[in-house]
Amino acid sequence: MINIGVFTLESGLVLAPMAGITDQPFRTLCRQFGASLTPSEMISSNIQLWNREKCRLRRCHAGKAEPRVVQIAGADPLMMAEAARLNVEQGAQIIDINMGCPAKKVLKRSAGSALLRYPALVREILDSVIAAVDVPVTLKIRTGWDPENRNGVDIARLAQDCGISSLAVHGRTRACGFKGEAEYDTIARIKQAISIPVFANGNITSPEKAKAVLDYTGADGVMIGRGAQGRPWLFAEIRHFLEHGKPMPELPLGKISTVITSHIKAIHAFYGQDKGVFFARKHMAWYLNNIPVGDSGVENPDSHPRQLRQQFNTLQECNAQVEFLDYIFETLKTLNNKTPVKELAA
Repeated sequence: MINIGVFTLESGLVLAPMAGITDQPFRTLCRQFGASLTPSEMISSNIQLWNREKCRLRRCHAGKAEPRVVQIAGADPLMMAEAARLNVEQGAQIIDINMGCPAKKVLKRSAGSALLRYPALVREILDSVIAAVDVPVTLKIRTGWDPENRNGVDIARLAQDCGISSLAVHGRTRACGFKGEAEYDTIARIKQAISIPVFANGNITSPEKAKAVLDYTGADGVMIGRGAQGRPWLFAEIRHFLEHGKPMPELPLGKISTVITSHIKAIHAFYGQDKGVFFARKHMAWYLNNIPVGDSGVENPDSHPRQLRQQFNTLQECNAQVEFLDYIFETLKTLNNKTPVKELAA
């Protein structure tokens, strides 16, 4: 059992917040496949930006499974506290603080992983946010600013002292970005240094890797990011593997098509015509990258997933995209009688 404040998680599998990716339709889908927490995309602590459509959609809680987690980012303690308080008023049940984002536009504001260079400011932000709300506050960090300054253990101890309820750690420094392999030694040391729940993050793309990371670090759970893009069923795969010690049975292409079609329709409903078409293209590209087709695709280049993706990207209307999905899956069915994707756990 993993407890975060008054909430007990059903599993140690958590979705990582990813801007432009983990929107409400995708979070809902990951919940259906076994993610126990699905935080919102990162929201700026500058409330003057909240009237913008992008921020408004990120703060939408309608139909969202509990506990509702909102991630905020910023470098001003008072602004962060106010942002946390207002999000709780509007339905957030857990506030997550981003001190792990390596994006340049975030670092320019001295936010995200830039804060790891300033432990005193980290403490001031955490103290301010925790004092401002009566819900659990969690934190996501990296292992440090650069490989020569891995201060993740010190930041973790500081966070626990402030009253943070759980900690997610990405196994790279800010300077590493997303390059190379994640390292888990620092996460293991962090887990040994603190008693609050720790979630390991970085390069976890398979059930086998999830188990290996859990065994190596002693972490309470794993946070899945890019590994879930185009493969939200990864949560179900990991949970089945951890519980039964063997891979899940294969999932027929018909079930995959049902999942994807439902997701694309949900994107359309959430964003509307223009933006819905755009976001559907992005997710469809990831899905097609995760559905292997075999050698027959080479014999008919027009039916290869790359060409199917290109055709899908030319469509300008939601209805046309949904109709084309039938063609895509009929084509893939011809190329592969069954795809090697794992059956959902009963």
